Amino acid sequence: MKKFRLEFLGIALLFGLGVPVLAQAPSLSPHATIAAHCNASAAATSPGAGVAASPEDVGFSSQRLDRLGAAIQRSIDDGRLAGAVSLVARHGKIAYFKAFGMADRDAKKPMRTDNIFRICSMSKPITSVAVMMLYEEGRFTLNEPVSDFIPEFKNMKVLDPPFPQDKTSPPGALVDAKRPITILNLLTHTSGLTYQWNPRLGKAYIDAGVGSGLLQQEGTIGDAVKKLAKLPLLFQPGDVWEYSLADDVLGYLVEVVSGMPLDKFYEERIFKPLGMKDTRFFLRDDQVPRLATAYTYSPDKGLQPILDKQVIPEGIFSYSADYPYRGPRTYFSGGGGLCSTTEDYYRFSQMLLNGGELNGTRLLSRKAVELISQNQMQGKLDDFGYGLGFGVTSEPRFRHELGSVGSFYWGGFYYTSFVIDPKEDMVVVFMAQLHPTGGLNLDGKAIILPYQALQ
Repeated sequence: MKKFRLEFLGIALLFGLGVPVLAQAPSLSPHATIAAHCNASAAATSPGAGVAASPEDVGFSSQRLDRLGAAIQRSIDDGRLAGAVSLVARHGKIAYFKAFGMADRDAKKPMRTDNIFRICSMSKPITSVAVMMLYEEGRFTLNEPVSDFIPEFKNMKVLDPPFPQDKTSPPGALVDAKRPITILNLLTHTSGLTYQWNPRLGKAYIDAGVGSGLLQQEGTIGDAVKKLAKLPLLFQPGDVWEYSLADDVLGYLVEVVSGMPLDKFYEERIFKPLGMKDTRFFLRDDQVPRLATAYTYSPDKGLQPILDKQVIPEGIFSYSADYPYRGPRTYFSGGGGLCSTTEDYYRFSQMLLNGGELNGTRLLSRKAVELISQNQMQGKLDDFGYGLGFGVTSEPRFRHELGSVGSFYWGGFYYTSFVIDPKEDMVVVFMAQLHPTGGLNLDGKAIILPYQALQ
């Protein structure tokens, strides 16, 4: 939970509120055409996803929207960030789409708007959409036990005493689970699962060979989920919210129910229909040069690139940056394994803002999007709301910064974030590659500042 709070709770609280470097390199790709236009005019044409618009055409002040770029550039000038890409869209039109700084400082490669980013936990909303697509085909109900499809989850055991009553003791006494883990428990992180950084169960996960999605991993997600099911739960299913590997289990559920490997399901059912050409678990050779370098930051060393084959320890948890292109390429982590571009993630977000449809292609019903973006955590979370794979600003008490009630959002381990705001008919996506951040809160500012530019 400590790791989650460091990396995501600040984003949740922020979103719950419910002089740019024009660095596009010449290219003949559609992405390059979009970016060149955007960098020249602060508006972007996104074929099939959103037409060009000046900020004023969609209700922004250009002058005030430039404060977003100024804030990003300050962090770059201060040596806190190598580079970033920011996109702001409203009424289905992209009004701001700019690249700043460097994708690789040592190689002197400018950041481009078509650079690829490790989106980590921004994979979770995509996995939730995949699950909801199968749900709407009548394959299961959300209150069904996941053990109906993954029988290894029958007859689970739970730590005694449970978390958070005891936050630090290693596994000891166990009791029977009072109820089965449901698909809804997995979607809402109330299953009793956790992550490798948890002080009570993290070491057991690591010793069992359960992956996080942020390191090279042998085997498949199915192999890991079956190992996970042999370990005790942190608490009784449904009792507590705990950020977890639940989306990896959901990814395997998609495989079992659909009969397709997760990467193929995403490609055929989500990415191709939405035109998300650069989103995938493992990059093709021609995509690797566009992957932005990931950096660490510390006050004594400043920004340092994470090198190939380098593993960064952080307590008992470890992570790398070369997993998208180096390794066995068989472990499809639904909770953290995807890479994407800013424009691709905008397409996904715009689909949700549109009530499940983009350019005549419907992935979900309007009612499914309503359910996804509804707070499911009454009585379990005091600081923010959580729906089905998204943080949600469900009521005014969660608004402590500029934003809207009804917005839904999330972020990723390597400093990416987004918000979907139905009230303002707006999508904001911010992409960078940084961990640890040294306390930099630019990812939150990048979501807040477009609000102050609304007219």
